Amino acid sequence: MIDTHSHIYLDEFKEGFDDMLARAKEQGIDEIYLPNIDVKSIRNLKELAANYPQCKPMMGLHPGSVKEDYQEQLAVMFEELKNNKYYAVGEIGMDMYWDKTFVEEQRKAFAIQIEKAKEMGLPIVIHCREAFDEVFEILEAYHDDKLFGIFHCFTGNLEQAHRALSLNMKLGIGGVVTFKNAGLDKVVEKLNIHDLVLETDAPYLAPTPHRGKRNEPAYAALVALRVASLLNIPLTEVDKVTTANAKAIFEK
Repeated sequence: MIDTHSHIYLDEFKEGFDDMLARAKEQGIDEIYLPNIDVKSIRNLKELAANYPQCKPMMGLHPGSVKEDYQEQLAVMFEELKNNKYYAVGEIGMDMYWDKTFVEEQRKAFAIQIEKAKEMGLPIVIHCREAFDEVFEILEAYHDDKLFGIFHCFTGNLEQAHRALSLNMKLGIGGVVTFKNAGLDKVVEKLNIHDLVLETDAPYLAPTPHRGKRNEPAYAALVALRVASLLNIPLTEVDKVTTANAKAIFEK
């Protein structure tokens, strides 16, 4: 299996790191994709990817880190993309949940990074919180056969799921699908396994029964179990197809 979205380069994982990776391996997690956040996170991200070949780096500016200096930050990231191996431009997108001060800057940073991904033939990995309308508006403006990627931590309704899929995105399904009253289970059970990839978003959004605690890549196995149950298919099929889906995106 592949954890398509995990921030294990953060300080929350400084202690017991190798044990955490061993637990992931025991659960069948063979690859872990690391989305960048901002200029400050690049060093740790690169060091981790250099030392652990199962950890695959992405490069992008998280919408929560978009401020007045977003252009300077993007310049640093575009140099990284030019000179190093990255598997996606991400995570990028829009977040209207915490702070709406820099909404226009978020729009511009998202669009600029989409253009860079298309120019380089890379997938995008989208962060969308309280911003589906805004994200879809931008994606539809840039939609063509060069636009593809993952709608990370998808928590929308069925209509929004189909809209994302129509834009050549896979849906990243994580711990929220195990939450009792989140409603994502009702959406996933109407989807096709060929449209989904697994993720954790570690250290955030740990699945039941670990909800509220630190998430880690091993818990992607719990997400896979829940998806298998919702779609009434064998766990082995979830493993096989979501892995193929992820590889089709990141190794294109």
